[in-house]
Amino acid sequence: MTTNRPPNTPAEIATQYVHIWNESDPTRRRTLIEQTFTPDASYIDPLTQSTGHQALDAMISVAQAQFSGLSFSVSGKPDGHHEVLRFSWSLGKDDACPVARGTDIAVIAPDGRIERITGFLDKMPS
Repeated sequence: MTTNRPPNTPAEIATQYVHIWNESDPTRRRTLIEQTFTPDASYIDPLTQSTGHQALDAMISVAQAQFSGLSFSVSGKPDGHHEVLRFSWSLGKDDACPVARGTDIAVIAPDGRIERITGFLDKMPS
């Protein structure tokens, strides 16, 4: 995404979210986090949790180091209603079987940014 407005369709939000997890430039990633998440946004899944831009950025940086050489992608078609969005993702190398998969539920704030993510891990690396 090249605009400064938050994404607003389920597909745009999911794509932007996954793009943030793949963004390796720390400055660009922080800008995307600020554009996409409210300042007090929270993230929780079975393995970790964080709140706020700085914590989200640190969490993503750790995941990138842990899964170096792999990238996230949106799986299937994101959908949503009211302020709730559901989408699935996969983690792996291009054209290879994913090593991890998950489903995330996002709550969207009135300003269009994500205020809360709850993640479910459908498949984890061995």
